[in-house]
Amino acid sequence: MQHLQSPDPLRPQITTRELIAMVGCLMALNALSIDILLPALAEIGQALGAPGNDRQLVITSYVFGFGLAQLGFGPLSDAMGRRKTLLIALVAYLAATVLCLVSQGLWALVAARALQGIAAAATRVIAVAIVRDLVSGRRMAEIMSFAMTVFTVAPILAPSIGQLILFGGDWRVIFIFLFVMASALAVWMLTRLPETLHPEKRIELRLGSALRNYALAASNRITLGYLSASCFIMGALFAFIATSEQVLAELYELGPYFPIAFAVIALGLAGANIVNAKIVRKLGMRRISHSALIAYLLVNGANMTLALFGKPPFLAYFLLLMAGLMLFSMIGANFSALSMEPAGDRAGTTAALYGSSTAMAGAVLGSVIGQTYDGTVLPITAGFTVLGAIALGVVLWTEKGKLFGVGEANEPDA
Repeated sequence: MQHLQSPDPLRPQITTRELIAMVGCLMALNALSIDILLPALAEIGQALGAPGNDRQLVITSYVFGFGLAQLGFGPLSDAMGRRKTLLIALVAYLAATVLCLVSQGLWALVAARALQGIAAAATRVIAVAIVRDLVSGRRMAEIMSFAMTVFTVAPILAPSIGQLILFGGDWRVIFIFLFVMASALAVWMLTRLPETLHPEKRIELRLGSALRNYALAASNRITLGYLSASCFIMGALFAFIATSEQVLAELYELGPYFPIAFAVIALGLAGANIVNAKIVRKLGMRRISHSALIAYLLVNGANMTLALFGKPPFLAYFLLLMAGLMLFSMIGANFSALSMEPAGDRAGTTAALYGSSTAMAGAVLGSVIGQTYDGTVLPITAGFTVLGAIALGVVLWTEKGKLFGVGEANEPDA
């Protein structure tokens, strides 16, 4: 079992396995915070007077807050260090969860969810920055893929947990569950997470300095290109999440079986991440992600074509949907690693820029697609296809028209 060297002499060095578990669980808190509420959206809508598509705001407000705050947490973690910033954010998450629990109206809950997303933003930024502090290149992509496998446990279990809670209580009990989970995570980070950012590499927190670092990160063609392409792909993912309860539970009448269908999709994503982790060091991030993006466009195009002729049979729609999302998982991990490759000492800022841009753009694009839901899957499948085509065009620009290259570093084990 390999130990990773951090500059923190006050705590034991963590192993690669514990690093993967920590990063996966930090990222899973965000997925859990979103997906556990999906079975409760109809009940929340009835309780708070949120008819039709308005209930989607409980999801998209969280995602938007999650994206926006990453711009602040990146420079903050580069200045204060990863560990301290993360612990402060976890405490803030607990406070926001209490506000969600006591909300009495739709807009109060939407605002509290945005605050919850703002606090959770640190988990995404710092998780990626910690990995980049310790490793780089294909080794980073490998670790991120394994961490994403841990992360996918949350969407596999979350809707089922939410449904089980609803069997014994109302939707507010879900926030009690989130509070307990976040508290346990905070204790783990407090006792086991070392500081991974060397004191000599810290960047003084100044607005002008932060803006310059963001500008420098965005000026790199690779970072900007893969960040932009990821924004469009994330838009499709959030559109699926926001509408999944309406499409699967209502349109296809799965009802209480919706969590099972969602879990099957999440298992497919986990499997795709495992495959990616196994092959990325041999084939490289570009070959895998470019191939997956083209396949993603074709799969969603096929689903859109079926939808043009009416309501697709459930099995056909579901299998094509799952295939597209599995391809998304292979695109996402590699696009993230590719955008971080030029980051160097600005890993926190670059991770924040990537996470913030993809989450906010994903929330906006996903909400736009979700609000067009009209009782058919045509707007959703068309949205997925269009966003995939735009992402492919951005990648072609980034790589100057040449796909499937092998340009990234293949770092030795750290």
